[in-house]
Amino acid sequence: MLLPRKSATTAMLSLSLLSLTGCAGIAFTGRPIIGATSLYADTSASEFINEQTKLGSKSGEGCATSILGLIATGDASAAAAARKASISRITHIDHKFENIIGIYAKYCVVVYGD
Repeated sequence: MLLPRKSATTAMLSLSLLSLTGCAGIAFTGRPIIGATSLYADTSASEFINEQTKLGSKSGEGCATSILGLIATGDASAAAAARKASISRITHIDHKFENIIGIYAKYCVVVYGD
């Protein structure tokens, strides 16, 4: 049974849009990421924060990048970020995520403390 022309066009358009979701961001699943989209994302999220949180006098950042979800490099651990800034006590953690058409993605963790 052949689909009517309009239904076939709609199906092809839907499949084409689905293919734009890309794979690069898959490397960072499970992280508190806000707004992971198929075309472009540049978002951030906080962790361990309340009205009494003090950011501390130092901050450090650790990042990992992914290409097509096939190649991922970098160290986006809180420990690596703290080590870069000589932080011995972490008081707050932020996360940043960037995704460009699913081809390139970057995930960073930013730690604050003393």
